[in-house]
Amino acid sequence: MFGFARKQVRSQSRQRDIEVNGRVMPLLIREHARATRITLRIEPGAQSLRLTVPPGLHANEIDAFLTRHHGWLMTKLARAPQDTIIEEGSFVPIRGVDHRIELTGKLRGLALATQIDGENVLQVSGAPESTGRRVADFLKREARTDLERLVAGHAAELGKTVRGISYKDTKSRWGSCSSDGKLAFSWRIAMAPPMVIDYLAAHEVAHLKEMNHSSDFWAVCHMLCPHTNDAKRWLKQHGNRLQALQF
Repeated sequence: MFGFARKQVRSQSRQRDIEVNGRVMPLLIREHARATRITLRIEPGAQSLRLTVPPGLHANEIDAFLTRHHGWLMTKLARAPQDTIIEEGSFVPIRGVDHRIELTGKLRGLALATQIDGENVLQVSGAPESTGRRVADFLKREARTDLERLVAGHAAELGKTVRGISYKDTKSRWGSCSSDGKLAFSWRIAMAPPMVIDYLAAHEVAHLKEMNHSSDFWAVCHMLCPHTNDAKRWLKQHGNRLQALQF
């Protein structure tokens, strides 16, 4: 979910499709030099799978593993959040609060979060086919507004310097910190409650002091963000929903 710079480990990848309960899904098979066993992961959004295997593992062993875990996959995918396409009438969370998307009919103008008759609404301009892109652009601006302020505050508390901040649409992690002091965040975090956004900022800033996930790191994270445990719990329970939205 979160990451920091590590020494590169050589790996090889290949892709194939597998069928799970009548559904064809892409499977990325990644050979990793440090892997000692097979691990299977449903990627965030539940649209693809990843299999990490030791080097040189025979295809028959991979097939046997997938056969043994077919039932597990069926159960997990049945419980996974279904993709929601962002369009007029659908809902998108903004800082943890669902907003109904309403098209204004105007060709230009920035998206605006407001209330209409007591209902939270995100008003979006432009053609219907550009709705997803415009909502994503809105969320990127909101993420930048919140995270730059929070990162600055946490970095000042530690006496650390942030060399740069970037925003991406990553599926495997919410944030990362490189050894040269550059932070990266998933802009989708703008859909989470404020305490979770604050935790994400604190987590990555804490890596400027402790480039690991040791007890010392978590002590720094808790110092910066006292609601760390609650935020981690929220992301574990609801993070997949944010990743499943299709913009």
